[in-house]
Amino acid sequence: MSKFQRSWALFKCSLRVLRENPKLLLFPIVVSILTCVIALFFIAPLAFWNTGHTFLEAEHWKIVGNHLGSWSERTGGAHPNMLGLAALAAVYMVSVFLATFFNVAFYNEILHALNGQSVSVRGGFRFALTRLRAIVMWSLFTGLVGLAIKSLEERVGWLGRWIVRLVGIAWSVACVFVVPAIVRQENHANPLRFLKSSAAVLRKAWGESLIGYVGLQFGGWLALGISVVFLGLAIFLSVVLQTIWVVVIAGVVWLAGLIVFVYLLGVAGQVYRCALYIYATEGVVPEPFETDQMELAWKVKAARKAR
Repeated sequence: MSKFQRSWALFKCSLRVLRENPKLLLFPIVVSILTCVIALFFIAPLAFWNTGHTFLEAEHWKIVGNHLGSWSERTGGAHPNMLGLAALAAVYMVSVFLATFFNVAFYNEILHALNGQSVSVRGGFRFALTRLRAIVMWSLFTGLVGLAIKSLEERVGWLGRWIVRLVGIAWSVACVFVVPAIVRQENHANPLRFLKSSAAVLRKAWGESLIGYVGLQFGGWLALGISVVFLGLAIFLSVVLQTIWVVVIAGVVWLAGLIVFVYLLGVAGQVYRCALYIYATEGVVPEPFETDQMELAWKVKAARKAR
């Protein structure tokens, strides 16, 4: 079996996990709704700020903006003052915390599904609360690193910006397996240990991680190509039949199908990541994955070391 064929088989296994545990598909939807609700708590103080205007008037938001910073016509960018910087930093840190909290809840339930246990949205959130200290510590750590990278990017020249961006990419890659590490490692809350654990798993699983990522992305592009052909046929039929309704109906079906597919692709990717984590850290191949689907990358690395 070629590497791409194996990655496609991994994708199908991920979809099987979702089919057998449909509640996993509800998780991102619930998280999105909760995120919107929480975002309203940040927007509400600005919307109801007493400026003498209603929040529907442009003048209201102009006054609010002037309190938080200024707009430079020369650079064409916003320049927040201390209050604005504090507000942006607070929103950023809260966003990092929420993303970590929700991901810990989601990944815990994915790991439950891969271990043959029942899945529950409520159970995921309940578990995340038990790991609150670790989530807070990691959120503060990664949030400060993110702010430092962003600050450096804004202060250096174009070459420095590219270097800092590469550092940011390397940081993001190193953190790929941090969330499952937070879920599984219950005896500490040290963010450096989570990062070290993630990097160790990444070094061990980099082959399958890259292959699986390429396979999933290729699957996405393939689906997009097929959908474009579908739209082209719809346009052709519309011209032949001289009616616009064929294009309208096909466009609605195409958009709905594309949204569903992208959604499935994203969730399947999370399932695949958790399966990799289990295999890399425990040496166990979770159902419905098979040993030969994941083994080759480690066999190759072992062979290279032997040389």
